[in-house]
This record gives sequence, structure tokens and C-alpha cells, in this order.
Amino acid sequence: MTDAAIVIDQLSKVYAGGKQALDNVSFDVPRGSIFGLLGPNGAGKSTLINILAGLVNKTGGKATIWGFDIDEHPRNAKASIGIVNQEITFDPFFTPVETLDIQAGLYGVPKAKRISMELLRAVHLEDKAKAYARTLSGGMKRRLMVAKAMVHSPPVLVLDEPTAGVDVELRQQLWTYVKELNARGVTIVLTTHYLEEAEQLCDRIAIINHGRVIANEPTRDLVGMAQEKVVALTVDRDVTEPPTAACFQKVELKGERVLEITYRKDQANAGQVLAAVQGDGYGIVDVSTKEPDLEDVFLNLTRSSPLPLAGGVGGGPA
Repeated sequence: MTDAAIVIDQLSKVYAGGKQALDNVSFDVPRGSIFGLLGPNGAGKSTLINILAGLVNKTGGKATIWGFDIDEHPRNAKASIGIVNQEITFDPFFTPVETLDIQAGLYGVPKAKRISMELLRAVHLEDKAKAYARTLSGGMKRRLMVAKAMVHSPPVLVLDEPTAGVDVELRQQLWTYVKELNARGVTIVLTTHYLEEAEQLCDRIAIINHGRVIANEPTRDLVGMAQEKVVALTVDRDVTEPPTAACFQKVELKGERVLEITYRKDQANAGQVLAAVQGDGYGIVDVSTKEPDLEDVFLNLTRSSPLPLAGGVGGGPA
């Protein structure tokens, strides 16, 4: 048994027509972590998740879940993972408790060991247990999807865009529950387009673009890769001509007396920026800075990631 909850080794997928969605993807998901899997639309994230779920056949490479190879031990691999898909998938004419009981039965969980009501309580749906699922709000349906993925108590939970279309309060409730699961030892794999969520929640993040892994680092290290920093200055008089200096990457006038100056941390520091502005004759009244975040890194990496050669990774399914 390894220390990794999921091991992806040289995983490839080529769809009919030659579209390559995954190109020798390799990474490990540490046990007990919250792992972010990020990438633009069409990057290959959903294809990878569907391979783990057994819904898509890989073209090459290997994948193991909780030590079980998805080809050699498919039943054990599937029993070790719960997946919350982007799409809402359950029968609208069943109640939430019926939905969970049926799903548990499909996984072979005996009636005496089913935890349907416990799961509904955990996702704040206990009072809706016997309402038709079709009457639930969008946020409630999302939470029911999470409960559905946990009926067999898997050690790994994959959340594929779980908060899409969910309001702020329900999103916070969902993340509270996810953190509770993680505290109990469940490994979480998260895909999201809300990069601030990934930055706050994830211990480690892999970024996929054009079917290839272009980054795989602890979250703090990844954010530290951002070199551009912004300093906002309020000066003592109207700015008619923005100041210039070799250390400035960009200067924007945000008001008659407010400048936003972008500089690279590896080429200058805030003191040099302030000195350059003062050298142009401006007095500085106020200073604030904007620290780089995951969005800056994500955009820089995905913009600079080269397109594959013709016939390679194309615009296949996400």
C-alpha cells in the first residue's frame, strides 16, 4: 500500500477521430489531502475523472485508486472512490432518502449498514428526506449529489465543479462538510473554476492544459511562482503624465491622483518603485499592495503552455 490515494502514471486517452484528451499524464494524490485539479475548459480534467469512474476507457498508462489498479481490480477501485459529477444525475421521482438507499444497494451495502439519514443530516437535507427530489433547489440537489457519492463510505471523494451555480451560503455549507470529511481522513480531489476556492482549500494543486500536466506543486509554492506584484499609490497632486522607470512593468492611472504600478518581484522591490515615483517629483500620500494569487499563476501558466503539434492534443472532450 502506497502513501498515495490515487496514482496516475502516463495516462493517455485518444478519442475516435484522433483527438487526444490526455497525453501521458502522471501525478499522485497524497492520502488525506485536499488536492486541486485545475485547467481551462477542454483541458482533459473530466476525461481523467471519467476514467477513474470507469465511464471512459483509457488508451494507455495506469491508474490506481487506494492501491487498486482500475484494470486489474475494477470492483475494488470503484468501491474506493465516490464521484460528484458536474451534471445532476438522479431520478426526480424518488425522494432523497430513496435515492441514497438505491445507490447504497447498487454498491452492495446491506440495509442494516446504510447511513442514508446520517448523510442527509450532514448535508442539511434531513427535513427534505421524503420530498420528491425534483422539488429541491439547485443548491439542495448539489448537496444530495455529494451525499449520493458517499453512500458506500469511500476513502476518496472527487468533486467535479461542485459549487457551479450554488449561492454563497450553500457553497460555504458544502465546504464545511467537505472539510469535516477530510478531517475524518477522506481524501478530496477538487476541480473548480473558482480559483480562490482552490487556493483556500487545497493542500496541493495540479494544473492540466492541452491534456498535459503543466504544474504540480503545494498550493503555497504554486502561488509563490507569481512574480508580478501591484502597488497602488495615492500621490499629492494630479497626475498629468504617469511616471516611468525601468523597473515598472505597467503603469495605470486609476484616478486623478491614484496610480497602479505593476512590477516583477524578481527584478525590483516596492522601495525602488516608491523611490522612482518620488524621483519624478510626486509626494506619496498612501500606499497599498496587491499580492499575487493563484489566478495570476493559472493565467500565466496556461497562456504560456505551448499548443501541441498537429495531430496531438486537440479540442477533445473536457
